[in-house]
Amino acid sequence: MRLAIVVPALNEAAGIEAALHALAPLRARGVKIVVVDGGSSDDTARRAAPLADRVLAAPRGRAAQMNAGAACAEARAAEALLFLHADTRLPPEADRLVAQALSARRCWGRFDVRLDAPGWPLRLIETAMNWRSRATGIATGDQAIFVTRAAFDALGGFAELPLMEDVDFSRRAKRLSPPAALRERVSTSARRWQRHGVWRTVLLMWRLRLAYFLGADPAQLARRYRDAR
Repeated sequence: MRLAIVVPALNEAAGIEAALHALAPLRARGVKIVVVDGGSSDDTARRAAPLADRVLAAPRGRAAQMNAGAACAEARAAEALLFLHADTRLPPEADRLVAQALSARRCWGRFDVRLDAPGWPLRLIETAMNWRSRATGIATGDQAIFVTRAAFDALGGFAELPLMEDVDFSRRAKRLSPPAALRERVSTSARRWQRHGVWRTVLLMWRLRLAYFLGADPAQLARRYRDAR
C-alpha cells in the first residue's frame, strides 16, 4: 500500500530534523514525506527540505495544513495517508502496520500513544487516553491518525476548525467504519503537560472536550485554550 505521511509544522526548527530523520527508514521503503509549514518565523521549512519529498506553505492551522498536504501530488498518488505531529515518533514498522490495519475492513485508525517523559502521572494519563479512545472510537492527533485516500476524500478531509479538528474527523469517520485501534505505540512529546502542569492540562482538555460535545463554538474553545496556555 502506497503511504504518504503529512507533517504539519509551526516553528519546529529545533526538532524538525530529528523528526524527519526518524522517518528516513520509512522513506527508504517508498513512503512519501510531506511537511506543511504554517508560516513559521524560524527556519523550519529550510531544515525540512532535504529530508522530505515535499515542503509546502499553507495558512496557519493544523487542519488547513493537513488538508494542504493531502492535496499535493505526492499525497494524491498514495493509497493511504498518515497525519503526524512534528513532536510524535512512529514505531519502526508503521508503514506495514498501517497497511495491515487498512486491509481488515477498516478505512481509518490510530495508534496507542506513549508520552516521552518519566513519572506515574504521565503513565496514568497515556493509559487513560488509550482506553478512552478505544471505548469511544475517537482519536486525537497525538495518536497519528491514518486513513485510506478514498475515505479521506469521501469525508472531505479535515473540517478547518481552530480546535478539535481531530475529534470532528473521528466522529465523521466512524460512520464509514470503526477505527483500527493499534496497540503499537507512537511516542509523543510530554512538553505540553510539563510546561503547563499535568493535572491543570488534563482538566483543561476535558473541559474543552466536554464543551465541544455540548455544542460550544470551536473558535471560542480555541481562544480559551490559548488563554489558559
